[in-house]
Amino acid sequence: MFQDKTVVIKGGGDLASAVAHKMKRSGFKVIITEIPCPKMVRRTVSFGNAIYEGEWSVEGETSKHVNTIKEAAYEMDNGRIPVIIDPDLNKAKELKPTVVIDATLAKRNIKTSKDDAPIVIGLGPGFTAPENAHAVIETKRGHDLGRIILEGSSIPNTGIPGNIEGYTHERVFRAPKAGLVKNCVKIGDIVEKDHVLCYVDDAEVKAKISGVVRGLIHDGLMVNEGEKLGDVDPRGNIKYCYTISDKGRTIAGGVLEATLYFLNNM
Repeated sequence: MFQDKTVVIKGGGDLASAVAHKMKRSGFKVIITEIPCPKMVRRTVSFGNAIYEGEWSVEGETSKHVNTIKEAAYEMDNGRIPVIIDPDLNKAKELKPTVVIDATLAKRNIKTSKDDAPIVIGLGPGFTAPENAHAVIETKRGHDLGRIILEGSSIPNTGIPGNIEGYTHERVFRAPKAGLVKNCVKIGDIVEKDHVLCYVDDAEVKAKISGVVRGLIHDGLMVNEGEKLGDVDPRGNIKYCYTISDKGRTIAGGVLEATLYFLNNM
């Protein structure tokens, strides 16, 4: 139904991938743009992981790393989601997208403009409708998660991770210093409190709680002090590591609804 309409999604992390999955399943052609060394932590549910693995599948949909728009068009025509290194959309704009979705979750607007496409949607803080996006989607957990904002901005970033089983900051682990990451565990591993998860150079990074490793940055990346390296899910359900989250599905639903709203009123 929407095969003549291309959706460009900036960012290939878990929430961006939930959006990509929803839009692809709804009939749109979808392409993801990324940076050369993306630092998504929930790599098992991130189409952007194709940058490292060549291709990656999430719940029945497959992404593939491509280098050119010609390759991207071929992959879309054959039912896959191309992932291209193109953070400024210099290549992706050749596709004349109907929709551009900024799903980088950078907490600020990085070169996204309403001029990028007929429909431009921003996820989370950093966007104001209708100034620099046609719509903004709320990304903060709670009553308004996934809400479409046509005038104004989303709730500002609090810096506090979402509450899961009573844990917020404790479930996220960060770099104690700048340096090179060396992982000691993998996504899906069950760990106890104080288990060594990784090293940043010679500094240990230990789990603050027991649970399952749900997010873990790619091994061998350089990180800055305080940068998020991953998270431990206290619920301990390994299945959650390999499926789109409730938060992702809700945000994706908001994006799809906003897209259809604008298409019906163009």
